[in-house]
Amino acid sequence: MSPRLDGSRTHEATSTPPPEHLDPIEQQDEGAAYDGALAGLPDIPAYDEVAPADARALSKTLFERLESLEEGTYDYAYVRNTLVELNLALVKFAASRFRSRSEPMEDIIQVGTIGLIKAIDRFELSRGVEFPTFAMPTIIGEIKRFFRDTSWSVRVPRRLQELRLDLAKAGDELAQQLDRSPTVAELAERLGISNEEVVEGMAASNAYTASSLDAQPEEDDSEGTLADRIGYEDHGLEGIEYVESLKPLIAELPSRDRKILSLRFVAGMTQSEIGDELGISQMHVSRLLSRTLVRLRKGLTVEE
Repeated sequence: MSPRLDGSRTHEATSTPPPEHLDPIEQQDEGAAYDGALAGLPDIPAYDEVAPADARALSKTLFERLESLEEGTYDYAYVRNTLVELNLALVKFAASRFRSRSEPMEDIIQVGTIGLIKAIDRFELSRGVEFPTFAMPTIIGEIKRFFRDTSWSVRVPRRLQELRLDLAKAGDELAQQLDRSPTVAELAERLGISNEEVVEGMAASNAYTASSLDAQPEEDDSEGTLADRIGYEDHGLEGIEYVESLKPLIAELPSRDRKILSLRFVAGMTQSEIGDELGISQMHVSRLLSRTLVRLRKGLTVEE
């Protein structure tokens, strides 16, 4: 029975009975394989109950056992899985460095566990290096690769993703040396690239994160959300809609009524001035204008 990766139970090297759900023959095979894989080893507690020094010692013993087993066999898989569980504390530690990210911690730990498995498969005792020292760069690298591939709000080419990281590192170094923000030319010289490439990398950085329009500003909550500060309701849009609806109705009016509307609402003339322009009385202009507006209002009501 393979050990679980959540550290929820304690392993005993020789005394754990075979699972009850298996038939007698399967129980015998399972128990024999378990005894063969971990026979002679000390009891292996859950990963969160093992001190770092003990974990290193147990891991070394398990790696020695792993080298003596044939890959693909049950014994090999069992020892390998036990190594994974025993060293999950390394994944927890590496994942804690990224707790400020928006991704769930469970996802980060899952990705880090993939890095741990890769490190176990690549580790060789003959190198004379402690396993945690060897494994930690692989675990952190796997987590960083996860963020690099999934955290971009807009998909950009890998070349620009890597250029963004180079620009960030060079920018920090130059800022410390110059005591100011570096220029595009200084960044280009430091990285040995053109000014255009620097600008392209800076533009790509804008695609890394996206802020919610409903987010409150950190410095002053009284300013309202981002949406409140970058836009407003344009009441003139409603007027445009009315104008577009009125165009066909106005086109159907007699020419004199259209002329009165134009003089009154476009030229801004008074009714008396319109009367003088057309050679009719102000009262006549008022009656014509009222009749025209009633007709247009009814036309709009029917359209709606």
